[in-house]
Amino acid sequence: MLVEPNYPLQAHNSFGISAKALQLVRVQTEADVQAVVADAALRDQPKFVLGGGSNIVLTGDVKPLVLKVELKGMRLVEETDKAWVVESAAGESWHDLVRWTLENGWPGLENMALIPGSVGASPVQNIGAYGVELQDRFHSLDAVDLTTGQAFSLDAAQCAFGYRDSVFKHVSSGRDGERRGFGLAGKTLITRVRFLLRKDWKPVLGYLDLERKMTETGISHPTALQIFDWVCAIRRAKLPDPAVIGNAGSFFKNPTVTQDQCDDIIAREPKVVHYLLDDGRIKLAAGWLIDACGWKGKTVGNAGVYEKQALVLVNVGGRENPCTGGEVVTLAKAIQTSVYERFGIRLEPEPVVV
Repeated sequence: MLVEPNYPLQAHNSFGISAKALQLVRVQTEADVQAVVADAALRDQPKFVLGGGSNIVLTGDVKPLVLKVELKGMRLVEETDKAWVVESAAGESWHDLVRWTLENGWPGLENMALIPGSVGASPVQNIGAYGVELQDRFHSLDAVDLTTGQAFSLDAAQCAFGYRDSVFKHVSSGRDGERRGFGLAGKTLITRVRFLLRKDWKPVLGYLDLERKMTETGISHPTALQIFDWVCAIRRAKLPDPAVIGNAGSFFKNPTVTQDQCDDIIAREPKVVHYLLDDGRIKLAAGWLIDACGWKGKTVGNAGVYEKQALVLVNVGGRENPCTGGEVVTLAKAIQTSVYERFGIRLEPEPVVV
């Protein structure tokens, strides 16, 4: 185990914010995590798990010990008459996993193509796109307790998935390492994730962008690979490549409201983009709300709102003169205030502010 001091993180967060890890350890095996826990100088330090860095805003140098997840490997664990169970190490790219499953003829993840970040971060955020969430395809995961060094596994129920939410985003109510209340924020490093991909696959096509692709192509019954290609094309047209323009993807969660609340907004804003959910609530498009408030192209310092998609905040200063985390946070708060004053809706950010 090697502890690297003052490690630069600009290349390891998708915003391209300039910051350092005061101490960093690369995690390439479970044993690396256990070595950290066994080390008298490190075991009691606060820890920050860094995956692909696509869902964080760094507001300064990172003082907790950074555990940089670099575990690799993907495999088919099991095949039954009804499904395939595939497994990926936490350090693999999420998009690479999606592409690999489809190349092997195992559909199910195609709607979530091109979501940035690592596989290990996907259950934390319960990532999702175009009508499919990770919880819809999740089987189980393996992790290591950062207090005891013990490995353990969780199934879907134990992960307590919600909209862009999971047990990994909540603090435990227990003491002395006890997981009472089962909040695992800051206490766990995910090492492997498994997915259940059913053989009775059916396409999920309920989003307007996908319906437009069917109309444009004349394909009414697309394959999983065709949906993958469509989603990639849609996302590339709307969202900036972090390698070119620093960003953290969708910055705000799409808010949900009751039918009555939605009717009230529609009465004032007939064009508001909204989707009916299975439980009767309505999901509003956060990007539309922000755009309606006139934020596209606006900036605070070197942080800005992407001119093609108001849901995305970007680093307009590039790598040479990057935005600061403070500028991103200031811009985000101004957008939240603006949307609340006009629509009475409180937007919740997706990225973690560090």
